[in-house]
Amino acid sequence: MTTLTFEEINEMVAGRTVATEFLATLAAHGDRTALRWMTAEQTWDSMTFSQMADRAARAAAGLRALGVEPGDRVLLMMRNIAEFHYLDLAALFLGATPVSIYNSSAADQVAYLAGHCSAKVAIVENEAFLSKFIEVRDALPALQNIVVLLPGSELPTGVVGPNALTDPEPLDLVEAAKIGSPEDLATIIYTSGTTGPPKGVMLSNYNVVWTMEAFLPVYGWTREDLVGKKVVSYLPMAHIAERMVSHYMLLGAGIEVSTCPETSLLTAFLGEVHPNLVCGVPRVWEKLYAGVTAALSADPEKAEKFNEAVAAAEPLREKITWGTATEDEIATYQFLDDVAFSTVRQLVGLDECEVAVTGAAPIPAQLITWFRTIGVPLAEVYGMSENTGPMTFERFKVKAGTVGKALPGVELAIFPDGEVCCRGGLVCQGYLNDPEKTAEAIDADGWLHSGDIGEIDEDGYLRIVDRKKELIITAGGKNLSPANLEASLKTVPLIGQAAVIGDNRPFVSALVVIDGEVAPGWAARNGIEFTTLEEFAELPAVVEAINAGVVEAMSGYNGAESVKKVCILTGEWMPDSELLTPTSKLKRRGVNEVFAAQIEALYA
Repeated sequence: MTTLTFEEINEMVAGRTVATEFLATLAAHGDRTALRWMTAEQTWDSMTFSQMADRAARAAAGLRALGVEPGDRVLLMMRNIAEFHYLDLAALFLGATPVSIYNSSAADQVAYLAGHCSAKVAIVENEAFLSKFIEVRDALPALQNIVVLLPGSELPTGVVGPNALTDPEPLDLVEAAKIGSPEDLATIIYTSGTTGPPKGVMLSNYNVVWTMEAFLPVYGWTREDLVGKKVVSYLPMAHIAERMVSHYMLLGAGIEVSTCPETSLLTAFLGEVHPNLVCGVPRVWEKLYAGVTAALSADPEKAEKFNEAVAAAEPLREKITWGTATEDEIATYQFLDDVAFSTVRQLVGLDECEVAVTGAAPIPAQLITWFRTIGVPLAEVYGMSENTGPMTFERFKVKAGTVGKALPGVELAIFPDGEVCCRGGLVCQGYLNDPEKTAEAIDADGWLHSGDIGEIDEDGYLRIVDRKKELIITAGGKNLSPANLEASLKTVPLIGQAAVIGDNRPFVSALVVIDGEVAPGWAARNGIEFTTLEEFAELPAVVEAINAGVVEAMSGYNGAESVKKVCILTGEWMPDSELLTPTSKLKRRGVNEVFAAQIEALYA
C-alpha cells in the first residue's frame, strides 16, 4: 500500500470539486453503466454515465429556473432511488448545496431541518413525503418551491411536477463546473441527534475529494480498478457512509450502483447483484450471520460439519492474513473453502465480494472473524460525519476487535483524557449556524474531537473503548463501557439486540431482544415447539440457554463490569424509532423511558 502524506494528498486534490470529478468520469467512461434499479415489473433497468449527465444537466437547468443560485440549499427527501444521484449532482453544478434528510422524518423534523438550512427548493419522491412539507410549509418562509417526482392527480399551489426537472434544455455542465470551488459545500449531513437537536455537518468539495484520495490506497485499488465495481446502495443518503461509498464513488470513480429502495430488500438484492463492495452497519452483518445459521440448522448434520470446517479454517485464515501460512496450510484452507464456504457465499450473494466493511456501531470481534474465515473479507471502519466518514480502516491485515489504522495523510491521537482525535483534510468545516458546538468539536489546532474513548496499540491499530458521554458509572463508582458489553452479549446466538443498564445502579443488567430469525432453528434443534415469539421467550429452556450464554459472554469481564441479570424481550428494535437512530445507534434515553418498568423490575 502506498503511503501518502497530508501534503501529497493536498497537491493531488488542488482545484478539484465533486462536479469536476464527475466530468472526468464522464469523459473516460461515458458509455459504461452508472446506475441500475429494479422496475415495478421486477426487471432491471439502467442508465449510462452519459445518460446520467444529460438528466443532471436538465435538472440543473430546471432548478435554476426555480430560482436556485450558488450557495442555496436544495433539500432531497426520497428513498434510495436512482433519481437521487443525478439530482444531487444537478444542485452541485449550480454551486448549490444538496441536503438529504431521512425519509422517515416526521413533519416536525422536516420543519426543523428545512428551516435550519434555509432550504430554497425541496425535491420529494412522492405524495407521502410531500404531505409532510405541506403540513409545515407556513413555518418555512425560505422554501420557495417543492418538486414532487411521483405526483398525484392534483398539485398544491407552489408544488411542481417532475417535468420541471426533465424538460428544460440541458445546462452546459463543463461551463457550469467552472463556478464551483473546493471550499464550497458539497453537502450538509445532519447528525442523528442522540444527545440533542441534529447538527448540520458542513462538508466541502475539498473534504469529499480529499477523503476519496486518502481512502483509495487503503482499498488497495487504483481509480481504474474501481471502474465498474458493483455496489448495492441501500442505506439512506442522509447517512455519510452511503454518501461516500456509493454516491461519491459513483461520481468520482465510476463504480456501478444498483439502488435498493428498502433496507428490508437488501438480502434479495445481494443475491441479484453479487456486489464487489459491501458496506453495512453491524445489524446487517448480524442478520446475514443469523440467516446462514438458520438455513444450516434445518440440517443438523450439515450444520455440524460446517461449524467443524469453520473451526478448522479459522487459524489457517489468520495465518494467511498475516503471511505466515505454509503452502500446505493454504491448500487446506482452499479445500475447506471449496467444499464448505464458497456455496454459502454464493447463496447470500457475497461470492464476488472483494471488500466488506462494517461501521457506525460496535460489532463483536467474533463476527468479523467468522466472516473472514468463510471468505468474506469483513473489516471495521471507524469515523463520523464530521470527518467525512472514514478515519481509520485496514483491508488486509485485520485485527478483529480494532478499527484499523489511520488513513494516509490523517493524524490520529489519543488525548490525555482518552479521547480519540484526528486531524487532516477530511475534517469538516464545522456545524451550520452553530459556532459554539463547532468550537467544542474542532479545537484551535484543527483537531476533531470524536467523543469516543480509545487506545492505539504498538502497531498503530485503534481500539474504541466507548463513547465518552455514554460511559456508565455504577453506584459503586465503576466506569463501564456499555457498547463493549452489548457487543459481547450479541455473541449469544439467541440474542439479536441488547441495551446495557447500570448508571447509578448497584450492578449491571441488560435488556436483550430475542433474534426472531435464529429462534425457529434453535427450537427445531432442541425439539421445542412454539407458536409465538413471546411464548418462545418464556420457555424455561430458552431462559436457561440465554442466561448461560450471558455468563459465558461475560467471562472476559471482572465482577463489577459484567452483566448480572437480563430481561428477555421480543420484537426487533427498528431504526429511526424512539429506541434507535436512523443509523441504528441506541437511543439510551428512549430505551430507559420505553422499558422503565422492566428496568425497575431488574432491580426490585
